[in-house]
Amino acid sequence: MNWIAPTASFLQIVLLLYVATIDIATRLIRNEICLALALLGIAGQFAGPMQIAESLIAVTILFLLLLVIYQRRLIGGGDVKLLVALAIGLPLVGVIQLLTITALAGGVLALVHLMMRVLPYPRLAPAGSSFVRRVYAIERWRHLRHAPLPYGVAIACGGIWIILTRGL
Repeated sequence: MNWIAPTASFLQIVLLLYVATIDIATRLIRNEICLALALLGIAGQFAGPMQIAESLIAVTILFLLLLVIYQRRLIGGGDVKLLVALAIGLPLVGVIQLLTITALAGGVLALVHLMMRVLPYPRLAPAGSSFVRRVYAIERWRHLRHAPLPYGVAIACGGIWIILTRGL
């Protein structure tokens, strides 16, 4: 049974990297990925009934707070799903750490997007261009049209940080 937690952590990291990539590409976070992350969080953190109860209380409070923020259109529905899925299985302290690291990563993400204002508008990336050039061209185009930030990237950073600090 000692292999369950490290395996769950590894799979969560892989899924979070996938979520970040897909969020940059499409600005969508799939329900199936959130469900898988939630199940892995439960499997990786299975402990006594007190820890499970604490986790459920923390997740419920987080969900209700995020629901209010979502209704005010300050966060996307996919971001709510992803944060709640990552918080399942974490104790209250872990949820607070997740939110803190996510907020810091979101600040870095916002600074990068603000810096894009002063960067030149790129031409379309021709076929065979590097991945970085294609992402830059698309993000610059989206930025000029006031598209939302891919905040799933920041959430994924927070999730990966929490997973790595609690140990694979």
